[in-house]
Amino acid sequence: MSELIQSPMMDMSRSLSGQVVTTKFDKILGWARKYSLFQYPFVTACCGMEYMATACSHYDIDRFGAAFARFSPRQADVIWVVGTISHKIAPVLKTIYDQTADPKWVVSFGACASCGGPYDNYATVQGIDTIIPVDVYIAGCPPRPEAVLDGLLKLQDLIQNQKHDW
Repeated sequence: MSELIQSPMMDMSRSLSGQVVTTKFDKILGWARKYSLFQYPFVTACCGMEYMATACSHYDIDRFGAAFARFSPRQADVIWVVGTISHKIAPVLKTIYDQTADPKWVVSFGACASCGGPYDNYATVQGIDTIIPVDVYIAGCPPRPEAVLDGLLKLQDLIQNQKHDW
């Protein structure tokens, strides 16, 4: 009698072997989000040229799922702060951050956005992390496209492993 009860279960597990993968929903959601990044480029200075070089066909940022730039914060997931941020433009950056829907991530692109760069004066913000939270810093003045791609991969790892609030 016990063989009859166990037999159908054993047959089912044999027939599904290799066809079913079990995982946590957080992992699936993280995997999907990391390959569908909609960027909002907040470009204010010379690092914008390196941002554009990375987006072009030679480096092909599209292969990482981050191709389409959105010019509305309500349609974006990632804010790329590229270049020098002055105290005059800082409230605009804060407003854009507040308008971006959750979940959202911020990338500080280059030395000027990360720490003020060579501009240690009254007009320049000494790092955007004094205004908004930053998830990934990309160093350089300007950063090479390889460094930008490395920063994007670090952001994708952060997104993949993030816990989601329900």
